[in-house]
Amino acid sequence: MGEGREPVRQAVGGQPAELSGLAAPDGRPGLGATVAAAAGLAPAGLGVVPAVPDRTPFPAAFAAVYRGQIARGKVARMPLMFVATLQSVGILALLRGVVDIDDAAICAQVVAGCTVLVVAFVALNLLAQRFGALRAAGALDYYLTLPVPGSAVVLGTAASYATFAVPGVVVTAVTGALMFDLPLSGLWVLAPVALLAGASLAGIGAAFGLLAPRPELATIAGQLGMSVVLFAGIIPADRLPGIGWLARDLLPSSYAVDALSATFLPAARWATVALDLGVCALVALVTLAAAAAALRRAGTA
Repeated sequence: MGEGREPVRQAVGGQPAELSGLAAPDGRPGLGATVAAAAGLAPAGLGVVPAVPDRTPFPAAFAAVYRGQIARGKVARMPLMFVATLQSVGILALLRGVVDIDDAAICAQVVAGCTVLVVAFVALNLLAQRFGALRAAGALDYYLTLPVPGSAVVLGTAASYATFAVPGVVVTAVTGALMFDLPLSGLWVLAPVALLAGASLAGIGAAFGLLAPRPELATIAGQLGMSVVLFAGIIPADRLPGIGWLARDLLPSSYAVDALSATFLPAARWATVALDLGVCALVALVTLAAAAAALRRAGTA
C-alpha cells in the first residue's frame, strides 16, 4: 500500500480510519465523513471528521447510516432476497395443500402472514445477528461517537437490509394471492404494511442483538422471534389458545398481518386497516426508542 494510503489512526475507538468508517480502504469517505457532510460540516470527499455539533438532524443521520450500511450489504443482497423469498413461498405452497381455499378469510390470513414473515426475517433475525456481531466486535463505540440519534442508527441499518427484501415482499404477496385466488387490487397497502411492520420489529430485533450477552444468543432470540411472528401470523386468531391470544395482541406484526389480510377480502374495513397501521406506527416509536436506549447501554457496558 502506498505511503499516502497508510491508515490514519483516528480518535474513534482507537480504530484505523478505514475500520472506523471515516475512510474506506479505496480512499472514499466512510460513514463518519458522510455524517459530517450530511450535517453540512465538511465536503463528502473529506476523509477526516471535524468538530461536530451535539446532534445531527434525524433525516440527515438516517440517510448517512443508510448509505453506509447499504454499501456494505450489497454483497449479501442476492442470498438475502433468495432465502427470504424462498422461505415464505415454500410455506405458501405447503399450506396450499392443507388449507380450505373456499374460506377467503383463512386464505387471506395465510398470505398476509407469509408476506409479513419476509419483513420479520430481516427486521428480527438478521438485525439481531447484525447488532450482536457489532457489539461483540466492539464496533458500537464508533457509532456512539457520532452525533446521531440512536434510533437513526437502528432504523438506517434496518432500512438498508429491508431494501434488499422488498422484492421478496412483493413476490410473496403476489404469488400468494394468485395461489389462493385472492384479489390483487388492495396490494397497494403493502408499502405502509412493510414500512411500519419493519420499523416496529426492527426495534425489537436490534434490542435482541444489543442486549444479548453473546452474539449466539442474539441469533437464537432473533430466530425464535421470527418463529413467533410466523405462527401468530398464519394461524387465525380464533384458533389460538388463550395464551396465544395474549402473544398475538402484544406482537406488532400481528396488526400488520390483520391490515394486509383485510385488503384481500371483498368488503375491507378501511377504518380498521388504518387503526391497525396506527398501532404499528405507535409500537415502532416505542421499540425504536427502546433500541436506541439499548444502543447507549451496550456502548457503555
